[in-house]
Amino acid sequence: MKLALYLPNFRDKVTVGELGDLAGLAEELDFDSVWTLDRIIVPEVSDRGEMQYSFGMIDGFPKGLPVSSRGEFLQGMPLIPWLAARTSKVRIGMSIIDTPYRAPGVLAAELATIDHLSNGRLNVAVGSGWMPEEFAAASAAHIFPKRHKHVRETLEIMQGIWTNELFEYHGEFADFGPSGFGAKPVQQPHPPIFFSGLKDPKRSASRIAKYGLSGWIGIQDSPEDIRTWRAEIARELGELDTSRSIDDLEICSMIWFVITDVELDQSPMGKGTNLLAGTAAQITDMLKRYRDAGLTMPFLWPPFQDVPVAKTLDDLKRLREEIMPKVEAD
Repeated sequence: MKLALYLPNFRDKVTVGELGDLAGLAEELDFDSVWTLDRIIVPEVSDRGEMQYSFGMIDGFPKGLPVSSRGEFLQGMPLIPWLAARTSKVRIGMSIIDTPYRAPGVLAAELATIDHLSNGRLNVAVGSGWMPEEFAAASAAHIFPKRHKHVRETLEIMQGIWTNELFEYHGEFADFGPSGFGAKPVQQPHPPIFFSGLKDPKRSASRIAKYGLSGWIGIQDSPEDIRTWRAEIARELGELDTSRSIDDLEICSMIWFVITDVELDQSPMGKGTNLLAGTAAQITDMLKRYRDAGLTMPFLWPPFQDVPVAKTLDDLKRLREEIMPKVEAD
């Protein structure tokens, strides 16, 4: 099992120095990767719990975000080249890039440059976004009803630009003649691409098969959820004309992580379950269950509030030094 750190750049208050300390420790502890979160805005209606949809369109979650509209959160995309300069071996990425907020050709060219800045350590994760209020703020309200198609076109444009000397595309969201976009990525044929799918295994499997993607990313998935997603993606892949197997993929999930002194209630509460929040013994047992279910890389996600970065730094050390040896030895 690989370990990934999901940086808490989306908080009411966080400093660049704190994010740097977390990324540096992740590299020191031989984590596979460090990821940032893509959040353009927090609408003011979120503070009142009056957003159009619940957080992530997840059943049972409130119609508000866990960060205030007046919070001082940091944007995820500019942090990626900063991480490239600050680290030397850990892989970097943003989970997930909401493609409708960005012009596909510009995104592809900029990511290729970031792959050079990181000497070939970039991961690319894409998804469609879910918040109409954020689409409006990103001047992309017209794309919301067709956001899944935008992801498809972005995948085609990224891969076309990255693997051709000249590339042209004629679609709904981009229409351009043969053009060069500068340097190709260091990684060949291109950086690994992950797809974030929260609701539809069939759509996820279709994207993975058609575009040869490297992995799937969920959110707050239980071991039972992971087992179900793996089985359904594997079944869908088996019905498609592809050589891709479920065993070729990284199966990941963004999961809240904190080590506590007392046991926490881990009875099923949907996406709100304390999965990797609990005592060291509880987290050890849960990671074993995840491993057996087929989770290949948990994204450890510090809670949005009430847990200072200093505490997370200590928790990451304990995870690597105390917990993972027990997980790996069993």
